Amino acid sequence: MVISNIIGGLGNQMFQYAAGRALSIKCGSNLQLDISGFANYELHQGFELQRIFNCNTEIASKSNVRNVLGWQSLSFVRRIILRSNMQKLRCKPFVVEPHFYYWSGIRNLTEDCYLYGYWQSENYFVDVAARIREDFTFKLPMQNNNAELAVHINNVNAVSLHVRRGDYVNNTTTYALCSSDYYKAAIEYIAGRVEQPHFYIFSDDIAWVKNNLKIDFPHHYVDCNHGSESYNDMRLMSLCKHNIIANSSFSWWGAWLNSSSKKIVVAPKYWFANETNIQDLMPEGWVRL
Repeated sequence: MVISNIIGGLGNQMFQYAAGRALSIKCGSNLQLDISGFANYELHQGFELQRIFNCNTEIASKSNVRNVLGWQSLSFVRRIILRSNMQKLRCKPFVVEPHFYYWSGIRNLTEDCYLYGYWQSENYFVDVAARIREDFTFKLPMQNNNAELAVHINNVNAVSLHVRRGDYVNNTTTYALCSSDYYKAAIEYIAGRVEQPHFYIFSDDIAWVKNNLKIDFPHHYVDCNHGSESYNDMRLMSLCKHNIIANSSFSWWGAWLNSSSKKIVVAPKYWFANETNIQDLMPEGWVRL
């Protein structure tokens, strides 16, 4: 079997699932998800995949994980051998993402394995992209404000614009904050190529957007989805014809799930505050500004 460790917000969970799903299809194996890390996890909305999407994947039990990892399935042991200087101690099935950019070694895996990492590249699942899109269809029908917005979005040249601040504001040593200059350049880029664009703005800090971004085109601030309903922002982004994303896996997936063959996706050049190699993060054709 293939077991994927799942942790983080919804966008991260989707990358981890997609990498495991692609590998399981290649190997003809079952995919199971290890969600044990959410037991004491207080960020975001916890494990969300099966609540939101049509991906009916099994949850790995402790015995399943033990069958693959043996004694290294113990949580305190895993914490130790996840350190980079301990990699020689890892058993063969314990597959830890070696770096942020695409690792081609995943294609050589043929036996039972446990995937640990973020796997943030389309390259991990591009061969089965259609299957991933099926798995990431939304379960529930849209209601109320979201249903009305979906109708509006369908009737105009809708462009999603995502501004993520929140936890990034207090963690500038890790994440690069997308500046107002980035969004201005992205808006200009879209406006030069899209007739009568209508912008839909998604953010965890709408007040900052209103005070710092002047948008001289029809626009709408989407501020109706909070808490367990936050995923509907991604859903609405995916319905837009074009996308301006933040350095966020959440809006990355909103753009990726946009099925238009003519979509323009604008993404920031800088994802992290450090020199992390993000060469494989953006799919071919996405524009980086």
